[in-house]
Amino acid sequence: MFGLGIVFFWIIALAFIVIIIASAIRILLEYERGVVFRLGRFSSVKGPGLKFIIPVIDQMTKINMRTIAMDVPPQDIITRDNVSVKVNAVLYFRVVQPEKALIEVDNYLYATSQLAQTSLRSILGQVELDDLLGQRDKINHDLQDILDRQTDPWGVKISNVEIKHVDLPTEMQRAMARQAEAERERRAKVIHAEGEFQASSTLAQAANQISAEPGALQLRFLQTMTEIAAEKNSTILFPMPIDLLKPFLGEKK
Repeated sequence: MFGLGIVFFWIIALAFIVIIIASAIRILLEYERGVVFRLGRFSSVKGPGLKFIIPVIDQMTKINMRTIAMDVPPQDIITRDNVSVKVNAVLYFRVVQPEKALIEVDNYLYATSQLAQTSLRSILGQVELDDLLGQRDKINHDLQDILDRQTDPWGVKISNVEIKHVDLPTEMQRAMARQAEAERERRAKVIHAEGEFQASSTLAQAANQISAEPGALQLRFLQTMTEIAAEKNSTILFPMPIDLLKPFLGEKK
């Protein structure tokens, strides 16, 4: 009976040791970092691989260091020219200082999401609709700078911000369609007028050149007759100024 108690004691002791060892071992993946707190105070940041901590005394929290893509929900925004639109975006960020991401902010994912929504409404409310539609790169860059400065104390790096979609009211879409159609008609009329101007200028130069050379006018007249005769097999009668025939008749001596 005494021997059975000894065996049972050693089994319990061995199980306790195994539990202690298991609680002291941590395995971190390549993209993870472990923030260690010793007796409630920040101790160190451990890299990937097999790590050991002191059971009960140390506590380790894993932080994902990969880039995170976060959707910013559609936000109701009134632009500077009083147009109501809905805009959504996507945010790319990563943790660069894991100890700050745990100590300086309660939940860095939630805090970053809320900050992105409020910044999106604030920045886009200061621009006009035409700038929102035509200068997205500049707006994205401004949003990135503002968010990066505000998340820097949290150890979070904003790598990119992209506006995904701008939802316009139906009335505004129709007005923009009419504006685009009017712009296309204006360009067509301008191009047509420029073509007419260039054609008239060329014809005027040709007329001046022909009038300066009487022989050129005669050759042009004969060329026209040749083209008419080639197109239709018929006889064509039309009056001819006698001045055109003087070079061919010559003067009588």
